[in-house]
Amino acid sequence: MATLEIKDLHVSVNAEDAQKEILKGVDLTIKAGETHAIMGPNGSGKSTLSYAIAGHPKYEITSGSVTLDGEDVLEMSVDERARAGLFLAMQYPVEVPGVSMSNFLRTAATAVRGEAPALRHWVKEVKGAMADLDIDPAFAERSVNEGFSGGEKKRHEILQLALLKPKIAILDETDSGLDVDALRVVSEGVNRYKESGDVGVMLITHYTRILRHITPDFVHVFAGGRIVESGGKELADQLEAEGYVKYTGKQEAASLS
Repeated sequence: MATLEIKDLHVSVNAEDAQKEILKGVDLTIKAGETHAIMGPNGSGKSTLSYAIAGHPKYEITSGSVTLDGEDVLEMSVDERARAGLFLAMQYPVEVPGVSMSNFLRTAATAVRGEAPALRHWVKEVKGAMADLDIDPAFAERSVNEGFSGGEKKRHEILQLALLKPKIAILDETDSGLDVDALRVVSEGVNRYKESGDVGVMLITHYTRILRHITPDFVHVFAGGRIVESGGKELADQLEAEGYVKYTGKQEAASLS
């Protein structure tokens, strides 16, 4: 049973030649089988949390700890974190010209699994996962994310999730930029991943619409660089009705609809 434990995490970034503290003491534990929705207004630190856990060099951990199954995540390199079972679906997936999706996926799977998957089985596995996400098989030979629409990039992030099967998946605003059909397909992909084994999900979102498709066990409100309130699905419903003004002092809608 995987467990990601974050204790009193403080994170700063360089801003105009000065350090600016973004995270100001985050405490959160995610266990296998749980889905935690992290909600909050823009600029509250949600994405900073995801990138700090993943090891982005822009973000400096000034104090606190992050452990995965008792192992110190902050002492690991980025690739070691991935091999340990952490996965980040980025809000803005990057393009990698010259590297085909098929080569990228098989190389990533080899690194995570410790050996290259048998080719015949791998081809079948990839085709099945792409079909589940309504991805045209022709995309396998295209460069990673190059020329992809926002929705296509997000589907390919979930394709990686399905094939790499991490212990803990961090999904950073995976719903942003998706139309209704793409949101449904991506959400179904996340739900399939959850059903595949004892895995945990941190779902970072600004809006509530994705929670109509992916039911969270816990909802946490993020404001001012920390978690200020936690609850169940009913907390997301409250945010949809009232927005974040209670936590920020200014009105900002929690839902697009």
